[in-house]
Parts: sequence; C-alpha cells; structure tokens
Amino acid sequence: MDFSLNATAALLAMMIASANGHCQTTVVKLNKLADRFVDQQLQYDPTLSYSTGLPTRDHSRFRDRSPKALSMHDQEEREDLKALLALPIARLTQPDRVTYANLRERLESDLQLRVCRTELWNVNHFDGWQSELAEVAERQPVGSAEERKQALQRWGSMPEYLNVEIANLRLGLARGYSAPQSIVRRVIRQMDDLATMNPEQSVFYSPAKRSADATFQNAFRQLILNNINPALKSYRDFLQADYLPKAREGIAISDLPNGAVCYQAFLRSSTTLERTPQQIFDLGRKTVRENVAEIAKIGEAKYQSADLPTIVARIKSSPAEHFRSKEDLLGFSQQFLQRAKDMTAGKLITRMLQQDVVIRPLSAFEENAGVGSRFQGQPDPSKPAIFLIKLGDWQTETRSDAEIITVHEAVPGHYLQKTLARELQASTRLSKLIDNDAYAEGWARYAEAMGDEAKIYDTEDASVMRRLWPARGMVVDPGLHAFHWTRQEAVDYMVSSGHFSADAANDYVDRIAVMPGQLSSYDSGGLEIKALRTEAQLKLGARFDLRRFNRAVLDEGVVPLGELRAHLEAWIAEELSHE
Repeated sequence: MDFSLNATAALLAMMIASANGHCQTTVVKLNKLADRFVDQQLQYDPTLSYSTGLPTRDHSRFRDRSPKALSMHDQEEREDLKALLALPIARLTQPDRVTYANLRERLESDLQLRVCRTELWNVNHFDGWQSELAEVAERQPVGSAEERKQALQRWGSMPEYLNVEIANLRLGLARGYSAPQSIVRRVIRQMDDLATMNPEQSVFYSPAKRSADATFQNAFRQLILNNINPALKSYRDFLQADYLPKAREGIAISDLPNGAVCYQAFLRSSTTLERTPQQIFDLGRKTVRENVAEIAKIGEAKYQSADLPTIVARIKSSPAEHFRSKEDLLGFSQQFLQRAKDMTAGKLITRMLQQDVVIRPLSAFEENAGVGSRFQGQPDPSKPAIFLIKLGDWQTETRSDAEIITVHEAVPGHYLQKTLARELQASTRLSKLIDNDAYAEGWARYAEAMGDEAKIYDTEDASVMRRLWPARGMVVDPGLHAFHWTRQEAVDYMVSSGHFSADAANDYVDRIAVMPGQLSSYDSGGLEIKALRTEAQLKLGARFDLRRFNRAVLDEGVVPLGELRAHLEAWIAEELSHE
C-alpha cells in the first residue's frame, strides 16, 4: 500500500517535472525566435534603432528596398512563422503569452500584406520615405569620429536609395500598380520644396547642426548640395514626367492587382481582427448613429435644437472658440497640456510618467502636403516625447478641437500609453519593436471619451465636438477602398459630420489612399476597450475602480485586441477572487 502510494507520488512528480521542463523549453525557443526576429528587422533596417531604442552599431545605411532584399526578408519571416506555429503554447504564462501573441500577429500580418506589393506603388505624402528619412536625420548619431564617418556614408547613399525607389515604381507601372494621381501631385510639391532648400535649411541637415566638427559640417553641406538635392530633383522629375501621366485616377486599393485581398490584409494589419469590410462598415454606421443621437440630446438641452448642422454652426460661430494666430493655437495647446497632465494624474491612472512630453510645430514640408498632427515617441527617457502640432488650420480650428487632439496625441492618449507601457513592462527587445494601431489608436480614442468624463476639457462644447468624427473612419475607409465611393462622396460624408471643412476632408481622402484600413483601427480598438470596461463594471459593481482598470489595459503594453481581451477577462476574474 505504501509502496503503491509512493510510486504514484513519484510518477506524478515526474509528470509535473516533465511538463515544467517542456514549458521551459518552449519559453527558451520562443524567446530565441523573438530575438532572431528583432535581429532580422534591425539587419534589414538599422534606422529602427532610433524609434525603438534597440541598440545598433550600424549607422551607415538605410533599409534596402530592392527586390532581392525584400524577397530575402519575406523568406526569413516565413521561416520564423513556421517555427513559431510549431511551438506548444498551452502552458505559457502571461508575459510569454504576450510575446507569442505579438510575434504571431506581426509575422502573419506582414506576410499577408506582401500580396499588396506596396514597394511597387510607394508614393506617399503622409508617412513616406521623405518623412521617415527626415526623422532619421534628426536622430543620426554624430558624437564620435566613427559615427560621423558612418553618417556621411549613409547620407551619401541617398541617391542610390532613390534610384531603387524609381526602379520599383517603373516595375509597378509595368505590372499594373500605381499610386493615385492626387498623391503623386502632393509628393511632387514636397519634392519642389525639399530639392531647392539651401543645405542649412534642409530637413536632412540635422547631423551637421548637431556636430561641432567643422570638417564634417562642410562635408555634409556639400553632400546635400551636390548629391542629395540633385537626387531629390531627379526623383521629382521622374514623378512629373514619367509617373504622373500613368498613375491611376481613382483612390480604391481594390483597383490594383489582388486589390480586394490586399485591402483585407490591410484591415487585419490595422485592427488585428479578422473582420470583413462590410462588418467594419456596418459597425461604423451603427456607432455614428449613436454618437449623433447623443449630440442631439446635448443640443436640445443647450441650443434648443437636435439638428447636427445647427448645433455645430452655433459652436463654430462663437468668437470665443477661435484663435487669433498660429502662436495663439500653440500657446493654448501648451497650456492645456499641463491641465491634462494634472487631471489625468488625479483621476485616470495609478501613477504618472517619468518622461515628459512637449508640443512643437509640425514641419512645414509635411504640413504643406496635408499631413496632420502626430505623436513622435522618444525611446531615450531623459529626453521628452513630442506632440507635433499642425498650426496651419488655426483660423478654422476651434478650442474644443485643440483640446481633443491634445488629449488624443498626448495625455491621456498616445504619450501616456506608449510611455507608461515602457516604464511598466518588463522590457524585452520585441516589446520595443512591436506596435499596432488597433491598440494604440484605440486607446487614444478611448482617452478622448475619458477626457470628457474626467472633465479634462476646459471648453464646454468638447462633449459635442469629440463625438463628430469617431467611427466615421470605419465607414469612409471601406467606402472608398471596398465599395468604390467617389472622392466627392467621401468628402461629402466627412463634411456632413461637422468636423471637417471641404479642404480638410480632401486631405483625409488622400490620407486614406496611402494608409488603407488605418482609419478603421481607431474605433475598432476604442470600441473594444469600451466594451471590456462595460463588462468589468457589470461584473465588479461597486468595486470597479477606473484607475485600476486603465492600469490593467496598459499593463501588457501594445498587444493584439484578442490578447487584450484575454488579459482583461483574467484581470476581472482576479479582481472577483478578492472578495
């Protein structure tokens, strides 16, 4: 009897030890795969180091977008995904589950997107190579002689980089791929500015500005004057003479080869969900109707009208809602940012951040091309993150709009989410690299609503203004790309929201053209966080604590929405267990 019990106990111990051993082996393999993936990304594009904080010694080149390099990169990702899917994952703990979920989502999304052949129609005014390289210039290290040598090598290769871009675009035209003509015209205007700048005014001159080495400064100046500017002009001339006449007139990505499959891949990449264009379109329209109904209630109480255009007109006609100059808009936003920080710390989160955030004007060449305000992270915590604000619309922008965008881009929006995630997480190399719009933009949209709930907004009309645009991106994005809305139909739909002028709506149509699916991410994520919060409130009742819930949303950092739901459902169960 004793022998039997002892044997059973020994067998059970062996089984547990074996299971633990298998789990540990899986974790080791998973982490090696994640590190290999990061190494591959940095090898392909060493400039990723500047936005992620991942270290690299290679500051001498840009990413290689030649067909051969892209093919090799694709093969590496296929091999990575095959190895990842072979891992037994049932017993993974929460941090390892996050690694698995993020790596799988990224690999599957990347490989699905290859059907789009984006390198063959890569003309992009919004976040194209010109914006990326301008940011690289600002962060190019020049502190040592070796770094300055590598800087000259990298920026000396820019003509070849643009030659590859031109070759890809020529191949795209031959195979039926092109960017819309409206986008090409915007990029030509950008090139007109960039190619004619004096070296000291060039957006690529930052390395020389940040060095006290006179020899390096002169060499870099000559590089811009004799190499970079002529290459920019050649690229511009190619677009004007050869590309524009053959570019497509329409916006829809479904007009390209494999366009419908490509758009589905973009939706997956943006939302991390397997939703069809029709499902996103229908959910967007339902949410818009709900927002309009809420605005009508506010309008009846405040303006004695439930008519959306009447309500918006009353708000926008108020002199108190408008700015006197660009400087007035900038100063107002900077002052409001401090209020948002104070209110967020007191009401919405369990701890505030160590890293600061500042507001700076968007660069002229981006703003002139219709680029909007955006958040720019800073991986070095000793330096502030940046909210780059668009100031050109100061005459039409309201104070409510300025508050809402500051909440979205800074606090409690992108800056809070991205910076707090880095400070909370047990940082891994993969977590520094991974991002997805459904989570990041979803949080920022959710933050807009919290700004209302927590009375962060200091203008009384923000409750109306913040409801004008949400979920309309889920309608107009598939409307254009999947259901063949015309440009005018899309403009009319956006203008009817009361949020956009016709000019601003046209800018957004071209943003949708170069970033298919991206506008569907904001409310796909925001609605999911809202649904999870409602579920937590119903189950926890009086014990629900908003600050603890927000901390739980942010705990894992950027994750696919499926993993976010799994994490928060486990958090709710844990909270219930504390009875």
